[in-house]
Amino acid sequence: MMMNELLCGKLVRLTVENPDVVVEHLSKWNRDSELARLEAARPATPYTKKQITEFVEKELLGDHPDLFFFMIRALQDDRILGETGLDGVEWNHGESFVGISIGEREFWGKGYGTDAMQVLLRYAFCELNLHRVSLTVFEYNPRAIRSYEKAGFKIEGRERNFLERGGKRWDMLYMGILRQEWQAQAQESE
Repeated sequence: MMMNELLCGKLVRLTVENPDVVVEHLSKWNRDSELARLEAARPATPYTKKQITEFVEKELLGDHPDLFFFMIRALQDDRILGETGLDGVEWNHGESFVGISIGEREFWGKGYGTDAMQVLLRYAFCELNLHRVSLTVFEYNPRAIRSYEKAGFKIEGRERNFLERGGKRWDMLYMGILRQEWQAQAQESE
C-alpha cells in the first residue's frame, strides 16, 4: 500500500514541530484540568513553562529510537489541535503503546481524534512495520473508547477499581489492535 501523504488523513495531518511550538501548546493545554484527568491517573497538576520545556527537550524531542511524537493539525486551517505518538516501541516484538490528546476543546467529539489515530496506525503498521499497537483508557471516558473502537481497537482487559475520581472508583481498560485487524478495516473502507 503506497500513500502520497503518509501522515495525512481526511481531517488532520501529523507534523513534527520545533520545541517552542510544542511547548506553547502543551503549556496552554496543561491548564485544562478536565483534559489532564482524561489523560492520566496522576493528579491534575499544573506545570511551569520551564518544566514543560525541560520535558519536551528531554523526553519528546530527544534521541529516543522507540518514540515517535507528532502534533495534530487540522487540514481545514492548519491549526494545531493536539498531539499523538507511539512510545516504548519494542522492535523485536513489533509492539508499541499509543497516546493521543486533542487539547482544543472545540474539536472534541468531531472525529479529529479518530482520524489522527487512523493516520498514526497507518504509520505504525505500514511504515514502522509494527504488529500490534496498545493503549489504556479510563472507563469514565466513553468518548475516547468509542473513538478507539472506530479506529479498530478492541478491549482486551481491565484493571478493576484502578483509580478514584469524583468519589467513585473506575476501571482502566486495556485496548489493542493487530496489523491484520487494521488491514481488514482499511480494506473495508476503500
